[in-house]
Amino acid sequence: MKSPDDHLHIVYSSSLHTNVKIKIGPLKGTHPVPEFDQILANPMIKFTGLYEVSMNARASADLLVESQLYSGGRPLALSVSTSLRVSNSSTHRFEWFDLPLNFSDLPRDAMLAITLYDCMGPRALKPVGGTTISLFSKHGVFRQGMMDLRVWSDCVADGNTQTTTPGKGSGPDNDTSFDKASTSRKVDLTNKMQKTKLNKLTKKHREGNLPQVDWLDRLAFCKIEQLKEAEKKKSNHLYLTVEFPEVSDNGIIYSVVFYEQDGDELYQFKDHPDIVLLPDPELQQENLVESKHHNLTRSLHRGVCDKDLKPNSLIRDKLNAIIASPPTKQLTTEQQDLIWKYRFYLSTQKQTLAKFLHCVNWDLAGEARQAVDMLQQWVPMEVEDSLQFLSSTFTHPAVRRYAISRLQQASDDDLLLYLLQLVQALKYEDFYDINEVYERMQTKECSTPDTDHKELPRPSTSRCPDSKNKSILEVEKDENKNLATFLIHRACNNPTLANYFYWYLITECEDQEVTVEMDTKVREMYLTVMRIFQETLQKGCAEWQKQQQILQRQVSLVDELVKLVKSVQRENCNRKKKI
Repeated sequence: MKSPDDHLHIVYSSSLHTNVKIKIGPLKGTHPVPEFDQILANPMIKFTGLYEVSMNARASADLLVESQLYSGGRPLALSVSTSLRVSNSSTHRFEWFDLPLNFSDLPRDAMLAITLYDCMGPRALKPVGGTTISLFSKHGVFRQGMMDLRVWSDCVADGNTQTTTPGKGSGPDNDTSFDKASTSRKVDLTNKMQKTKLNKLTKKHREGNLPQVDWLDRLAFCKIEQLKEAEKKKSNHLYLTVEFPEVSDNGIIYSVVFYEQDGDELYQFKDHPDIVLLPDPELQQENLVESKHHNLTRSLHRGVCDKDLKPNSLIRDKLNAIIASPPTKQLTTEQQDLIWKYRFYLSTQKQTLAKFLHCVNWDLAGEARQAVDMLQQWVPMEVEDSLQFLSSTFTHPAVRRYAISRLQQASDDDLLLYLLQLVQALKYEDFYDINEVYERMQTKECSTPDTDHKELPRPSTSRCPDSKNKSILEVEKDENKNLATFLIHRACNNPTLANYFYWYLITECEDQEVTVEMDTKVREMYLTVMRIFQETLQKGCAEWQKQQQILQRQVSLVDELVKLVKSVQRENCNRKKKI
């Protein structure tokens, strides 16, 4: 005799990362025999498995069992199918099969829906019946042991929460229990209470909460099975035996309790949000009111009135705050209108030109024309401040020519400081203008090969920079003056600039690594600038040709060094021998 175990051994479902297994046992009970008129209407009924079993005591039939897991009326995974041998004998063995979910993946309201199908001919199945059972009890404990579930005839198992095919509570075994409410007969209240009490005692014995006496237990369970079989025979329903797995370790059976990892954490949310989002189909479209206001404030007629405007102290503070803001800060519409309104007043301050150009909508021809006129009236800005006009933000030719005109005032030493940035800014130039310069050079070379090229100004042998007395307006009127021609002109007049400019171009022209993606058009542009630079040096004066030869010798030296390094790498010797 074993003493009862007073301890409750549990394990959380979130800790079990194994598949859920079930065993579909025998199908018992009475299946309604089809009427004679039904057989005449559908002769295939005579060849179904259950019909042969009901007509022949020695016959057996193979049914298709389809198992599906549901939660909230929705399937959790694909269905699993297996076969079930039905006969009047009890010698068949039934095997466990896996469901496509782990214990840790099961929700609290997981339900198992089982449907039995019989063959009704070629590629035709008829539902014998279905039953549904929840995997967790009302206390959140995973079901264990064998259960007899009622099979609702001629229907598919219903996986909804309020199921129409409940297997528990309507069969002879309610959690290994008898039928509590049979529709075919009336059971008095005394018998139902005795059966309920017997079921609870059976469950306690299985969990080890009752003393175990082997000889007495065998007699008791044998009698219980006889009572169950008698109840099944008296009933007019089918009952399917389903066995749920037991989780044990070292002979100790554990109850699987539902637990969700981090499921006890509380999250606050508002039933009524403070902001109500409504769909706006015109959100991404042009605002006609703002466009009309913009056109009125930037119209040409406003220029006559704006010339004499002077800001008061309050507006002057606002303008100073806007000018002092970082160049990367996006200005609001009101701030842009304020700068445009007082543009004539701000034209006497050289540090305000960048803010003004940021306020211009260059897509509007009238506004762009006024901005170009103001650009000529503005106080010349510092050379280093004009570099921002060569970025991708400003694509208007007049703005870029103004930046180049300011770079004309820089010395070669200052230009060398930001030469790399200027070479990088070539990718924002108009590629068509650069190609046009190269094509004109090629055309002149073919027509008059001995004629000196006039695309780029070529001074005498002395390396004197352009005169600083040349006005800004004259530089802007030079249509052929772009960033590429400016850099080539300055590089030809200074060997140091030429050397750095040449190798910066070589870096951009050479094949990039796989990890560095470069636009093909950009690379072709750099190659074109390189050809213009080389041909300008080659067709220039003696000093320019000498500089071209020096650059070629540098390239040859680098190639020889690369070959030497590769040959040393191929040598299989130590470091000392390589040195």
